[in-house]
Amino acid sequence: MGYLIGGIRIGSFSLGPVAGVLFAGLFLGHFDFLMSPGAQSVGFALFIFSVGYQAGPRFLEVLKTDGLKYFLLAVVIAATGFTIAVIATKLLSLEPGTSAGLLSGGLTSSPTLAAAQDAIRTGQIKPPEGLTADAMIGNVATGYAITYIFGLAGLIAIIKLLPQLLGINLEKEAKALEVKSETTSQQTNVSARIYRVTNKEITKIPRKELKEQYWDKTSVVKVRRNGEFIQPGSDDFLQLGDELHILAPVEYFTKTIAKIGEEVTPEASTEQITETADIVVINKNAVGKSLEELEIASKFGVLLSSVSRLSMELPLTADFKLNKGDVLSVVGPHENVDLLGEELGHVERDIEETDMITFAFGIAIGVTIGLFTISIGELSIGLGSAGGLLASGLAIGYLRSIHPTFGRLPHAARWILMEFGLLLFMAGVGLRAGSDIIETFIAAGPSLVLAGIFVTIIPIFVGYFFGRKVLKIHPVLLFGGITGSMTSGASLSVVTKAANSSIPSLGYTGAYAFANVLLTIAGSVILFF
Repeated sequence: MGYLIGGIRIGSFSLGPVAGVLFAGLFLGHFDFLMSPGAQSVGFALFIFSVGYQAGPRFLEVLKTDGLKYFLLAVVIAATGFTIAVIATKLLSLEPGTSAGLLSGGLTSSPTLAAAQDAIRTGQIKPPEGLTADAMIGNVATGYAITYIFGLAGLIAIIKLLPQLLGINLEKEAKALEVKSETTSQQTNVSARIYRVTNKEITKIPRKELKEQYWDKTSVVKVRRNGEFIQPGSDDFLQLGDELHILAPVEYFTKTIAKIGEEVTPEASTEQITETADIVVINKNAVGKSLEELEIASKFGVLLSSVSRLSMELPLTADFKLNKGDVLSVVGPHENVDLLGEELGHVERDIEETDMITFAFGIAIGVTIGLFTISIGELSIGLGSAGGLLASGLAIGYLRSIHPTFGRLPHAARWILMEFGLLLFMAGVGLRAGSDIIETFIAAGPSLVLAGIFVTIIPIFVGYFFGRKVLKIHPVLLFGGITGSMTSGASLSVVTKAANSSIPSLGYTGAYAFANVLLTIAGSVILFF
């Protein structure tokens, strides 16, 4: 039901599955439907552990490449939202626990909500006298539910309007950045073909000039003469009868390459001599290198199809720098793929299986860590289940980036576990808040909505000016970074559409991992104020 509600479109706007499940839960909760606490706890554990696992490789490499800038951006936006939520709670005399709901709803951050409720449930946060833990958890849930809708719709609207208000043409800026970075398109359709040199004119042109005229950085060309592959010098010439073994995008073969001679490709050539594989960046020497420095096509004889970070495909640019955990999809001969794998990290060919032992052990360890507390007077300090699961996920995700055969959790499996866990948890939140949301809205709704608006708007403006004036981040990347700091994929789609480019996703992935971790911690900490 929630998925159906989330999929309804009004123009280009849709709530999405998380909001859809939340509102379905609110509706059913009003009629006293409930969810088993155990089921919600399972969803919570799956979601928070997956957040940590996904962020592990990136979060612990913060000082390498450009990660520090995006880390600072995420810190400033989270701290600004945190401060506004605390001030609003004090000024409006909101009920205990509402500050966490205000922060999580205003920033549309589900991990913040999960961590706050867990801190109360496990006793890490003691409710004030006269208030039960269940009532305080209810305040968190209703605060989130009331402020979430503007947090979602308002963030999208502001991200859409802000470039216009500032006189920034995102499409123009993105094109300029693409030209500067020599952006190339993703190579999804690759073909392997063989041409025999039959054109005498071609044999009169030095190989150096041939390279400039007939093949480029998007193609791999090998010369075979008398049954053996040779490496002719730049001043050497091709000979009649030479075979050119070419691996390139399909579009390449519609150009001038056919002038070389006749095609003699055997049937199923591509399948016989090439494979498609994913390479995970692990080696320290590879981290921070640009695609231009790697010379993947010319040095390794392999074509790069795409690069993914945090499961998001990124634009291919010459100055794109690799981060630990990046996944490169490549096409080429088996032995060439292995050579590139040795240079970068680890080649993944059979990635269907999940390391269930490590996955289950990681969740168990995370929950166990959360049980430990240190008592200082009447105050008990501990990570709680949220902190324990997050720490465990971060550690296993990072160890996986160092030891590729450890803790394997394929992208599809991770997405299902994270999405299912989140939606199961959100269903419980909606059902719990639905029982008294109308009464809460009548009592404090208008002031709570107004506070939520400030929690959403002010961090965006503070983040933008901090990013431009202090961090000197390009506006296209900065708007992507702001949406990542707010953990809003819906807002990112608005930015990429306005820019008519996928370049903003570089900024989004730069900040997203840090923001998820920081906002999870903030959910517990804000309850102390």
